[in-house]
Amino acid sequence: MRVRDALVAVTVLAALFGLTMPAGAQQVPQTRAEITLSFAPVVKKAAPAVVNIYTRKVVTGRASPFAGDPFFERFFGEFFGRQTPQRRRVENSLGSGVIVDPDGLVVSNNHVVGDADEITVILHDRREFEARVIFTDEAADLAVLELEGASGLPTLELRDSDTLEVGDLVLAIGNPFGVGQTVTSGIISGLARSAGSAASRQGYFIQTDAAINPGNSGGALVDMKGRLVGVNTAILSRTGGSIGIGFAVPANLVGRVIEAALSGAEGLARPWLGIVGREVTGDLAEALGLAVPSGVLIEQIHPEGPLSEAGLIPGDVILGIDGVRVNTPGELDFRAATRGIGQEVDIEYLSRGQEKLVRLQLEPAPESPPRARMVLERSGRFTGLDIVTINPAVIAEARLPISASGVMVMGANGPAARVGLRRGDVIRSINGREISGSADLAAELANARGEIVIEVIRGGRRGNLTVRG
Repeated sequence: MRVRDALVAVTVLAALFGLTMPAGAQQVPQTRAEITLSFAPVVKKAAPAVVNIYTRKVVTGRASPFAGDPFFERFFGEFFGRQTPQRRRVENSLGSGVIVDPDGLVVSNNHVVGDADEITVILHDRREFEARVIFTDEAADLAVLELEGASGLPTLELRDSDTLEVGDLVLAIGNPFGVGQTVTSGIISGLARSAGSAASRQGYFIQTDAAINPGNSGGALVDMKGRLVGVNTAILSRTGGSIGIGFAVPANLVGRVIEAALSGAEGLARPWLGIVGREVTGDLAEALGLAVPSGVLIEQIHPEGPLSEAGLIPGDVILGIDGVRVNTPGELDFRAATRGIGQEVDIEYLSRGQEKLVRLQLEPAPESPPRARMVLERSGRFTGLDIVTINPAVIAEARLPISASGVMVMGANGPAARVGLRRGDVIRSINGREISGSADLAAELANARGEIVIEVIRGGRRGNLTVRG
């Protein structure tokens, strides 16, 4: 007798003799509604608000006659690269997005649309719209698009992502591999993930085993009521396809990005706590007197930061914000970001073995001294160097060490591109003379002659870059 027939027989006997099934035992569907159980109603509600996005980007480069030959590329590639004419080619890519406003506001990933020259959005009903990017946030990998001439579009309601629990059922809707809109099912596998090497690691991600593949980026992760719980953003994979480890930006952060876009802001202003912290491990927990590893240990603290002014010091452990526990620096940043600028929060922390509570107002990192961004002109070998004065706001944006000072390189063009400086380099001194800001650096380079020794911090390592005349 087959297992299914046996289960039916047991069910019938139980019904005839008034017996009940043991708690937790599997049961055969008893009604037509149970037999036809389906995700179709959820999909029917949510799918019309999920769109396919096609982008085009024109890329200019030089075609070398020795391309592909390792010997000639090594020794002559640069020379022939300067001699050969530039060629233009078009890169096409695809992704997904979610309609969040009936007048044509769409949320997607920044890596999908952020640098595109042309964007076409195709709705569930096959209507097509040209779109433009009106807002981006690289740290969260989110972008907001505006569809030209759209109105009366279906939208998705945002759910409070803090109410999610591991094990909740979810659906991922998007356009994987360009095959058209597709739906996959799964559960919430984890919360407060860093997304490993698959994303910026600056955020706090929802992990799901619902299949997310290339092209799903920017698509919707919805609950069983058809509400948006996250925007799919990355996968962890060795093959490029889904292996059941996908990540989504939580709806609470998506909501903050939408608010910022609607307000006309240039970017999402994040509260500044002014610390460098690390996750508390088992060994640290024992040394700190914690029963279990939890919280974020403060390693460095800026003297002008709000936590420093509130009395916290290196060695203290931040346990939570407004009653919500935090276990990683990413969680701490996320909780502060979703509370928003100007909000008052309660910070729970452990100091010298005692749990304490302090209330403070969340504010952005100060622009003091002014960053005074400038591109050097008529500076000889350094013409085209793009620099800013390092201040707390630059430290927060570039995730520099709390103690960073001097000047940061934003980019290099023209003659400066051949000097060897890179974006993100911190310049501390020129020929042994300490640099205080961008104007100071500009004056020093304008007067420099002959060999110049630049003290540079790159990737946390200090070294000297020698530029010969």
